[in-house]
This record gives sequence, C-alpha cells and structure tokens, in this order.
Amino acid sequence: MSTNPSSTGVSTTWRAATYFLLVVMAIAGAAGASMYEQFVAQVHDLQQKLQKTAQLQSVAVLLDDKGAPAMLVTWNAGAESLQLQRLNAVVEGREDTLQLWALSATGSPRSLGILQRGIVTPQVKASEQALTQVERLAISVEAKGGVAEGRGPSLPYLFNGAWVRKAL
Repeated sequence: MSTNPSSTGVSTTWRAATYFLLVVMAIAGAAGASMYEQFVAQVHDLQQKLQKTAQLQSVAVLLDDKGAPAMLVTWNAGAESLQLQRLNAVVEGREDTLQLWALSATGSPRSLGILQRGIVTPQVKASEQALTQVERLAISVEAKGGVAEGRGPSLPYLFNGAWVRKAL
C-alpha cells in the first residue's frame, strides 16, 4: 500500500483502515443482534418452563398415630391437583382403599378422592375453591371403592396433619 495521498488528499492506508473498521463494525452489529435474539428466545423458553413447573402453594405432612411422617401432600395451583408422596411403608390391603379427606372447623369431613393403589406419588384433582376452608387433611382406610359421596369416613383416620398455605 502506498502512503501517498490520492487525488482526494486521503492516503490509501487510511482508506483501507476505514473500510476494514466498517466491516468489523458491521460484523459486530450483526453478532450483537444475533446474541440479542438468542437472549430473547432463552427468556421466552425459561418463562414457558416456569409456567409448566409446579408452583407449590400449600403443603401438609400427614402423621401416623405415633407422630411419624407418613404422607407428604402438596397442591399445585397450575394443575389444580394434590400430589401425595408416601413417606412410610404402609400399604393398603387388597380389599382396602385409602381415601383423602378435607377437614374444616365448620363442617363435616369431605372426600377429596381415592388414592390409586400401588402408586408411590398419586395425584388427586382439587380446585382452589375445594381447599379454601380446609384446616387439616386426613387419610382413612375404607372398604374397596371408598365411602359413598356425602358420607364421612367409616373408619378412624390412619394419617392426618395440618394444611399449611405457603406465603408467596
């Protein structure tokens, strides 16, 4: 390259450096725009994953008659379901059914559903409205198929515990 000024009075070295820097700035701008688009896509993906992730708003640890933890119950508002996790080795008999009950200070026990036999983490559908006045949850062992709708448990509670609403 010549450092002699051209007819416009600018040397070819400066002109080449200017073109080179313009190309570098264009590449940097394209890379920055690409990185921004990737960032936006990642934020959108994480927002979708967060919406799908269980948001636990309430929890209960049901205790057995000796005070040992027997069942963990959590409520996922997004799925409107209670998820139960067995914490002990108690298994119902072939002709028995475990039934989940909602207990409130103002009313009689209300069945929330029957736990599927042999499942370590069964789920029971429950709306927010069904859980508003609940103070405790309990599980009873009932004859196969559970107690008919509108009736209370026929046997004493096997497990029970306080229903705690988590501060958000």
